[in-house]
Amino acid sequence: MTYRLTALLLLAGGLAAGVTGVATTAQQPAASASAYAISVIVPGQAGAAAGGVSVPGGDPTSLANSFAYPADGSIVRAGALSSSASASPEAGGASDAVTDVLGVSLFNGEITLDGAAGRARSSSFAADTTGSSVTNLLVAGQAVGAAPNQRVALGDWGTLVTLEGAAERTTGSTIDAHATVTAVRVTLTAEHGGLPAGSEILIGHAETAISVPVPPEALTPTTPTTPTTSTTSTTTTTSEPAPPNPRPAAKKREKLPKPSKPRADPSGIPRVKVLPAPTSLFAPLSPGGFVFPIYGDAGFSDTWGAPRATTGRHQGTDIFAPLGAPVLAVADGTVFSVGWNAVGGWRLWLRDRAGNQFYYAHLSAYSPLAVDGTEVRAGQVIGFNGNSGDAQGTPYHVHFEIHPVALLPLGYEGGAVNPYLYLGAWRRLLDVDLALAVGYGWAPPVPAAATAPRPGAFLLGSTDISNASGLDPGSLERALVAPVSAEGDGALLRS
Repeated sequence: MTYRLTALLLLAGGLAAGVTGVATTAQQPAASASAYAISVIVPGQAGAAAGGVSVPGGDPTSLANSFAYPADGSIVRAGALSSSASASPEAGGASDAVTDVLGVSLFNGEITLDGAAGRARSSSFAADTTGSSVTNLLVAGQAVGAAPNQRVALGDWGTLVTLEGAAERTTGSTIDAHATVTAVRVTLTAEHGGLPAGSEILIGHAETAISVPVPPEALTPTTPTTPTTSTTSTTTTTSEPAPPNPRPAAKKREKLPKPSKPRADPSGIPRVKVLPAPTSLFAPLSPGGFVFPIYGDAGFSDTWGAPRATTGRHQGTDIFAPLGAPVLAVADGTVFSVGWNAVGGWRLWLRDRAGNQFYYAHLSAYSPLAVDGTEVRAGQVIGFNGNSGDAQGTPYHVHFEIHPVALLPLGYEGGAVNPYLYLGAWRRLLDVDLALAVGYGWAPPVPAAATAPRPGAFLLGSTDISNASGLDPGSLERALVAPVSAEGDGALLRS
């Protein structure tokens, strides 16, 4: 499945009219964005796709833990992947598409890459694919540099193209911008690995387009002013001297217009600040490599599930700190989906090396590291505390979410876990294993000779997940297979 913007481009072409000095009809702005992480196109067959998003009219985000095609992954196998898209059709707006794919293997390892990133942006001012990348590409074990529109021969059975894309911006009666990129495209010219000739594998595709009317003042014709000459006849006599040249009339003093208040952005979105990151911070890491997300004094409480007017319920933790407090990367990883959101304000995501994802919202400013695709280390400053978005008027805080990699297939709503206990552990520099967020719950068969009551359920709980032995699968197994009480009173089993 591929997402194309043909309809929008046709619309943009229909909107464009020859500039004859004045626009004859009012044009409506339009914008669109789409992305997909992976698409496998097989002639005459269904193929497969993952991480597809499009706006308007589709889902703006998509997250997944892994992808395999076919089921055994012999043709395509990938780790965590994500895509997001946004479009603002208002004059001066922009459309953005972002997709990331980690750990890709094609044809049982004949082609591998650590990561593919597609980035496309179209606005009234520019169109570009800056930030798109392919990391550590190996073809038949040989390293291949990923240059834009670079073609690589794949034996006698196909070709591979890296960073295939284009960006174009034109101006007529409308401003039309279009950007598209595919991080990796593999095209088969002969049967290979179970795929017929003509098959394609596309990884990291992003595409955007926007069409907005040119501001009326830019289209208003200006009539050139040419000096006009007139011939006048004057009669002079010797007895009456000619009158002196009259004094030029005093020019009427015009009031200078008041400077307009600086608009943050033509789209109406507040202008984001990019502040230099402090260089003297020391943020100690927990034993597992995690760090608390705000540097300095901060407070938080467990508000998981609390009702919220805009989102229905709270699925994160609000960390309160002074305005401008440095916001830190909680782990080594990759920054993505940096930008404005009506609810989250200035927000960003961070994906760690294991594929776990962390969401930060309501920032007041970014650091220079807050750029899609930037690799960061735990403890580096990526932003600054604030109350942007729907948090305006509330105490300054960062809304922080945790989405473990094992839960990403459940989507945004289902894949989040309560950050409260994790934050407490990181604050105390204790280790927390995100894999345990999925939870363990099982019970071995009860021996036939056991005299204890048959259990209807096992309830395992802990108030401190940083050191609870109950979260250790081995500990649970030992507890559940311990000798059953002979008194028949269901005595608590302990490891």
